[in-house]
Amino acid sequence: MRVGMPVVVIAALLGLTAGCAAAEDSPAPSSVATITDFTKTHPDWLTADHVKGKISYPMSPPVGGDHNRYWQNCMGDVYPEAIANEHAVHSLEHGAVWVTYRPGLDEAEVKTLADRVDGRQYLFMSPYPGLKTEISLQAWGFQLTTDSASDPAIDAFIRDHRGKGAPEPGAPCSGGVTDTGTTPFEG
Repeated sequence: MRVGMPVVVIAALLGLTAGCAAAEDSPAPSSVATITDFTKTHPDWLTADHVKGKISYPMSPPVGGDHNRYWQNCMGDVYPEAIANEHAVHSLEHGAVWVTYRPGLDEAEVKTLADRVDGRQYLFMSPYPGLKTEISLQAWGFQLTTDSASDPAIDAFIRDHRGKGAPEPGAPCSGGVTDTGTTPFEG
């Protein structure tokens, strides 16, 4: 009877080890992404008037609110420098998703994000100085924050919000401002 006991213990250990190996091979669920729904927490912040000049937004990056009459081109544009919030918010009003990242983010991470955005209508991307997380995505009334460009929550957020739920979904994304810089264009 005692001879059988080590066999049982070894079999149990092998099963435990095999279970650990299988867990390591499967993709880890997103544990760093957070989505904030401002349509429920602060719908009063999501006004949509055209105004001139700089606007002080209650969230950063902004997810909606008053904005400049010119939108930022959002035809899969990847901007190498920061852009004006006031133009970006107007693009969100049209149904675009704005991908932002903290300046200094690893080049491989930036490339992973740019590959998701480049050439895809209703998407645009820019660095965002002062960002509290590595990466933040904005859609009208919604914001996703994460620290990894490979986070599967990014694709889900884009799928769930691109071209949807905005005050003017389907409005043009082409023909907008293509300049960088944080001062809104007054034309």
